[in-house]
Order: sequence, then C-alpha cells, then structure tokens
Amino acid sequence: MRGPLFYAKILLFGEYGIIKDSKGLAIPYNVYQGALKLDGIKSEQAALSNKYLKEFYTYLIGLDTKLANFRYDDLRRDLELGMYFDSSIPQGYGVGSSGALVAAIYDKYADDKITVLENLTRDKLIKLKNVFAEMESFFHGKSSGLDPLNSYLSLPILINSKDHIEPTGIPSQKEGKGAVFLLDSKQIGETGPMVNIFMNKMKNEGFRKMISEDFARYTDACIDDFLHGNVKSLFGNVKQLSKVVLKNFKPMIPKPFHTLWQKGIETNAYYLKLCGSGGGGYFLGFTEDYEKAQEMLKNYSLELVYRF
Repeated sequence: MRGPLFYAKILLFGEYGIIKDSKGLAIPYNVYQGALKLDGIKSEQAALSNKYLKEFYTYLIGLDTKLANFRYDDLRRDLELGMYFDSSIPQGYGVGSSGALVAAIYDKYADDKITVLENLTRDKLIKLKNVFAEMESFFHGKSSGLDPLNSYLSLPILINSKDHIEPTGIPSQKEGKGAVFLLDSKQIGETGPMVNIFMNKMKNEGFRKMISEDFARYTDACIDDFLHGNVKSLFGNVKQLSKVVLKNFKPMIPKPFHTLWQKGIETNAYYLKLCGSGGGGYFLGFTEDYEKAQEMLKNYSLELVYRF
C-alpha cells in the first residue's frame, strides 16, 4: 500500500495573526511530501513513525468529536501490520510536517469525508479546518487546522478570518530577479513552546495593540499586494512587516539571526519573516534581487519558493 502524496505547506503571511483572527495566505510546497505506507519495510525510521502513529491513534479514539467518524478498526489493523508515514518534510521547520500526516490519516480513514472534487462551500471548508484543528492539536497543543487543510486540498488558501476561508489563485511566477525563498536556520523549532510565548505576550495590552494594528495592517497589505501582483508595494509592506516582527517577536528568532535580520532591512537586499511559529527551522525571505541576496547570504542554505 502506498497512499496518495501530501505536500508541505508554506504560510506566506499570517503566522500568529491567524490565531487571533487576522488574515493569512498559505500555499502548497511540493518540494517536500509524505505518504502512508504499508510495505513491510522494517527500518528504524519506519518503526519510529509507526510508534508515533499508534500514539496518535490513541489520541484520536479519545477525541469526543462530532466533526468526523473514523474507521478506527481499519486504522488499528494497519498500524499493527507496521504502517508508517514516509515523509521528506523536515520536522520542526514550519512547513507542515504534522499537517501532511493529519491530512493523510483523514483521507484514508475518515468516513463521509469532504473531498477536493466536490463543491467546496465555506461551511465545508470550515468543517474540514475544525476537524483538522482537533486532530493536529495532538502535535502542538493548539492548532488552527490550516496546515492539514492546505496539505489535504493542495490549493492556495486565503484566510480572511477564523470563519471565512477560501481557496484562491496566486499570480503565475515570472522570470524576474525577485524571489521568495526559504533560509535554513539549521535549528529545530518547536511549535508548542513558541505558541505559549505568544499567548503569554498577548496578556500584555501593548502587545495586543501591536498585533491588531501594526502586525495585522502590514500582513493584510502584503497579502493583498501578493494576490494582485503589486510587487513594488509588496516589498515596501514586507519591509515594514519584517521590522515589526524583529522588534516584537525576538524570542521566536534565534539570537544569531537578529543581526542578519537587521542587515536585510538596512541594505534592502532582502527581508526576513517567520515561517510558521519560528524558534528555528526555516525563515522566509523576500528579495527584489535573488542573486544579490544569495551573495549576501552565501553562508546559509537557501531554497527558492517563488519568482517575481
């Protein structure tokens, strides 16, 4: 058995803000993917994945969810036969490794599942997002459900608010000099602790004001610019967003990257932002001249995501 492939995702804009009901834009990233397998392979990695899946199974049967019914007997049988999740998606890197796993389990074992082939009404999307949020909470303590939704549908998703999400189109890539890229911090980031830091910061009135005003304003502007292909305006807003994040989200940015972050803002060669919850993993970079950014960041591993 080899299940369908489920891709990584990149949240271009909206990290943390979507927890507090502001806009977000997520796109599939098919460089990395995962699939459920039942092929008799007995590697250490397959055994670890199988053990983890069994823990996830125990969590699922304990969920008092009215959102979805699962064929638990089939899932338990396949796990006893050694099923594992074969994935190239880096864990702790902010590109949706747990989301792809959740999507794969729902796709194979959910009864009366909502599929990408049907008319995806707003109600259906919200129902999917909610069941995915409950499922993925096993991994992070609190999940928006967006990562699995993006992986499951393999479509760009626009989050207008918690109760208003929709598939969207993004402009086709150009053969220009500009780019969105991933920068590898070479550190693992854990979502749970980062989200806890954020939730504690939200108890501060000044931080809440910054999120609802500056952070949300620049995030919304970036999304609007990106979707409408307003590249010049986009880079101006990304620069402002990068400044806001560096000033207010320092615990989510490993210390060695504070100077690198500031250097991008000062030189206008590139602008960095969080990719997921931060703390390590990937950072997202935006640049009007990818070759120049590559030269300035030559000591770091970059991956191209999108060309302007």
